[in-house]
Amino acid sequence: MSAEDVRPEHAQIPTSFGHELRACLRCRLVKTYDQFMEQGCENCPFLEMDRDHENIVNCTTPNFTGIISVMDPGRSWAARWLRIGKFIPGCYTLAVAEQLPEEYRVAT
Repeated sequence: MSAEDVRPEHAQIPTSFGHELRACLRCRLVKTYDQFMEQGCENCPFLEMDRDHENIVNCTTPNFTGIISVMDPGRSWAARWLRIGKFIPGCYTLAVAEQLPEEYRVAT
């Protein structure tokens, strides 16, 4: 297993809380545009957002409601209620109104 295949222990915490915040449309992780550009989405590496402006714009949104910080997703009732209990610790939005475009959806 290479260093690239190792899942991070936690997601980057947003470095600011202004208009530059974006939420991943698949997992609802919240970070700044620059953080998505630098590291992509820690929960959704297959979306290949790191260093790809077009994928960031298509797979994230600045339009979301509320933020919750989750430190222990497996034990948090709020994380389970929001269906983010299997994701890594980080900041997540409570809701997004948009959906991930069809061409980015992965068959499960």
